[in-house]
Amino acid sequence: MTRVLGIDPGSRITGYGIIESDGMHSCHLGSGCIRTLSGAFPDRLGEIFQGIREVLLDWQPQEVAIEQVFVSRNASSALKLGHARGAAISAVVTLDLPVFEYTPAAVKQGLVGSGRAQKEQVQHMVRVILGMQGRLALDASDALAVAVCHAHSHATRRQIEGAS
Repeated sequence: MTRVLGIDPGSRITGYGIIESDGMHSCHLGSGCIRTLSGAFPDRLGEIFQGIREVLLDWQPQEVAIEQVFVSRNASSALKLGHARGAAISAVVTLDLPVFEYTPAAVKQGLVGSGRAQKEQVQHMVRVILGMQGRLALDASDALAVAVCHAHSHATRRQIEGAS
């Protein structure tokens, strides 16, 4: 079983989810959100860095999957998201862990079967795949979706490489 940390970066809320998976079956270990205070933007980036670092030290994942920047109409928002993503990735690489990146469409396609699925559809599939009950924050479910997408697609890539 491989322990995977999935990250859904955001400048105000960064979701994280930890699973263990053999590539076919995955189980939920933990998830949550790093909520930054309303201080200066550089301080919020520091909070994201520290929060991800604490998650890494607490859960000891072997691999990390993160959602790529979604390019929106608002350039300022896209830049802030990119900075938040950079803070999270920086925390990961300081611990020499591999980082795998997935587009939002690839994550949705992998879990729901449609790259245009709604957040609620993704959340529902995360619950089904991981056998979860109860309330789950959208940012945490997005992070778990990234982790599940990685675990399943990475296992498939390893099988294909082993067959050739």
